[in-house]
Amino acid sequence: MVSYARMKNPKALIALDMIDSRLDKALEFGADYAWNPSKIDVVEEIMKMTEGYGCDVYIEATGHPSSVTQGLSMIRKLGRFVEFSVFSEPTTVDWSIIGDRKELDVLGAHLSPYAYPFVIEHIAKGTLKTDGIVTRMLPIEEWEKAFDLAGGKEGDLKVAIKF
Repeated sequence: MVSYARMKNPKALIALDMIDSRLDKALEFGADYAWNPSKIDVVEEIMKMTEGYGCDVYIEATGHPSSVTQGLSMIRKLGRFVEFSVFSEPTTVDWSIIGDRKELDVLGAHLSPYAYPFVIEHIAKGTLKTDGIVTRMLPIEEWEKAFDLAGGKEGDLKVAIKF
C-alpha cells in the first residue's frame, strides 16, 4: 500500500503501525515518515506538521476501531477518508465530524479483481516493491499454523502457503 501511495506523489507520505519492523519496511517502500502510535501522539504530530490544518487523505487499513477515530481526528476539513479494512467488531464514530464539522469525503475500498492486472504489471516492472513482504512460507500441511501466524502475532507481514 505504501509503495502504491508513493506512486501518487504525495507531498508527505506517513505510515502508522504498532510494530516497528513494519515501519522500517514502510520507510524502505517509500514512506517519508513512519510513526508508532503507541510511542508518539500521531494526531499531535500531524497537526504540528500541517500547522493545525490536518492531513489531506487518511487511509485506514488496520481494521481496528481506534484507527478510525484516530483518522477522523487528524484529517483536515474537506479531506478524504478511505476505509480499506475488514473489522472484527462494530466501530462507532461521531458522525457530526464527518458531515457538519469537517465535510469529509468518505470512501470504501477493497481489493477487487480489477486491481490484479495493475498490481501484477507493476510488481513485474519493479515499480511496486514487494521485497520482504512474505516473511514466512509454510507447506499446505501446516495451514493452521500459517493462519495463526498471519495475524502478525510473531511480527510476520504476510504468510504464504506452498502447495
